Amino acid sequence: MDVFHDWLNQLSGFVWGPATMALLLGMGIYLTLGLKAFTWLNTPHAFVSLWRGRKSEQEGDITPYQALMTALSATIGTGNIAGVATAIYMGGPGAVFWMWMTALFGMSTKYAESLLAVKYRETDHLGKHVGGPMYYIKNGLGKRWYWLAPLFATFGTLASFGIGNMVQANSVASAVSLQFSMPNEVTAVILTVLVAFVILGGITRIAEVAEKLVPFMAIGYVAGALLVIGINIEAVPAAFMTIIHSAFNPTAATGGFAGVGVWAAVRYGVARGIFSNEAGLGSAPIAHAAAKTHNPVQQGTIAMLGTFIDTLVICTMTALVIVITDSWDSGETGAALTAFAFNSALPGWGGYIVAFGIVIFAFTTLVGWSYYGERCAEFLFGIKVILPFRVLWICAVPLGAMGKLSTIWLLADIMNGLMAIPNLIALALLSPVVFRLTSDYHISSGSTK
Repeated sequence: MDVFHDWLNQLSGFVWGPATMALLLGMGIYLTLGLKAFTWLNTPHAFVSLWRGRKSEQEGDITPYQALMTALSATIGTGNIAGVATAIYMGGPGAVFWMWMTALFGMSTKYAESLLAVKYRETDHLGKHVGGPMYYIKNGLGKRWYWLAPLFATFGTLASFGIGNMVQANSVASAVSLQFSMPNEVTAVILTVLVAFVILGGITRIAEVAEKLVPFMAIGYVAGALLVIGINIEAVPAAFMTIIHSAFNPTAATGGFAGVGVWAAVRYGVARGIFSNEAGLGSAPIAHAAAKTHNPVQQGTIAMLGTFIDTLVICTMTALVIVITDSWDSGETGAALTAFAFNSALPGWGGYIVAFGIVIFAFTTLVGWSYYGERCAEFLFGIKVILPFRVLWICAVPLGAMGKLSTIWLLADIMNGLMAIPNLIALALLSPVVFRLTSDYHISSGSTK
């Protein structure tokens, strides 16, 4: 098993290596240039569309607003707390700058994915709207490239049980055990019941829970971070200068920090940025395909806000708390580093902000990824797989909460990375469609020619 684990670790390092990072970031740059910075210029309009999208009578299963909240429920997870801290620990404060760059260009990738998901979606035998990379590969690229569709769906199904289920359940159990001394068995039972209640209701109930829980969790965590920032407001300018300077200059060893070069900042910033906002992995467009809309471009503009909110807002809050409190050189890493930073500014209860953040972020990821995995499985096996998939998903929750998941984590990490390959190929081949639909779009009328 040790040999197998080491082999998986090497494979994971290869899958998430420089080549994959370059492809994911490169696709974002290519799409941003091809779209003539459409995503950046229309961010204000995207928020207007999101507000209007709270209600819709158009064809689809959930409102455009609910689609974004469902996508965010899966996207905002432990990576926003533990992942950011790990990036800083491994790459220094400069890693935060490269996370920002990844998000800015990733907005175009998320936009393109979701535009294509709505354009090429289908209605299944239950009358539900289904879409995502497997469908825009099938319906947009034809028979020659069809083999990429089941490949993506297979990777997506397998990845969902690891990164979207068992790993998240384990994160909840660990956080609750550490902060409240609750046995993992008790956490497993409670979590399983809550997850079952939500996912057995399908996409409608998932969306209803997401639209209430996601804004609450995001605002709550950001408010806690802003409180820390407010207490240390005089340190904010220096924190930004540290982040920007470290992005282009080696960071010297200090305290418990070993010191790193510029490449480490780039590598871990890009990797953790992509891992957090999932731009290019093909997951979020599965949720956006269910939106009640006839306009692919408009849903794409709403979808790109997922990357903006996830990385440029929530991840930035975590990063600033760590940097302004000078906790980044404490020698801690992961969630422990974030908790250390919050506790240093808010002694006694700063850790509760992190614990509650991890619990709620991980729970919503559990719920959101269940839909991603289910849609991937349905593409492979048809609607008959939906109920067995949901039952299997529920059964995996307690296993994750009570188990040791090092091998499962590596397998899920590999599958998650492999999802990007067929999706990036499809995005490259279908990019002319994205550019054409976008150029025909009229912001004033909210329609395409």
